[in-house]
Amino acid sequence: MTERFPADWLVPGWPVGEGVHAACSVRTGGVSSGPHESLNLGDHVQDDPASVAENRRRFAQVLQARPVFLSQVHGAGVVRLDGSTRDGTQADACWTTERGVACTIMVADCLPVLLADAKGQAVGAAHCGWRGLAGGVIEALWSAMRPQLGAAAPDVHAWLGPCIGPEAFEVGPEVREAFTAHEAAAASSFRATRGGKFLADLPALARQRLHALGIERISGNDGSAEWCTVSNPSRFFSHRRDRLSGRFAAACWLG
Repeated sequence: MTERFPADWLVPGWPVGEGVHAACSVRTGGVSSGPHESLNLGDHVQDDPASVAENRRRFAQVLQARPVFLSQVHGAGVVRLDGSTRDGTQADACWTTERGVACTIMVADCLPVLLADAKGQAVGAAHCGWRGLAGGVIEALWSAMRPQLGAAAPDVHAWLGPCIGPEAFEVGPEVREAFTAHEAAAASSFRATRGGKFLADLPALARQRLHALGIERISGNDGSAEWCTVSNPSRFFSHRRDRLSGRFAAACWLG
């Protein structure tokens, strides 16, 4: 059912049930101006509140579901969504079994990770900047979702959305150490560069975390240039590139 989404949006091609839907917006198609042009969905980035409200209305209209916009704090908090969950609920991951409620993650360089089981029992989403990813946000989301899935737990699909790419994400040694302290193999996702710093491959680090949980069916961002938020200014917002920036969003829901 990709025809319902704007042609430039990203739509996961994962093999899940007909009742599972997912999509990722880009920066076009809204009413914001200046550095927030045009489909900015963030209400915390100095954009006009009326413009943000209209953009969110348009986003929901395309989804044909109610997106829940979290207050994301680069942590590992998880919330289960239902029809009464308010926008602004503080968490960096969410999941639901309720139809018509969209797990929604806003990003502008961080990695959105969507989860869904093939039978369409539950969907979830995580906001994976390096702090949240190193701090266990994917593990926390999986721990919350897994009891609901029961015997279907191994048949879970993950989709990785756009984020800052491995040629643009320069970090200090403390970031590398945060990951290698958890798993020595994470060192393979860092490449030494100037001044004792490293280029980090955020999608690869997320894949390692997912594999460790037994989630092997992973699609989407492979670290190539087309997925990089920094390198594609006409398509994606990027805080690292622009400092003052809007937010796009990835969402999954049951319909």
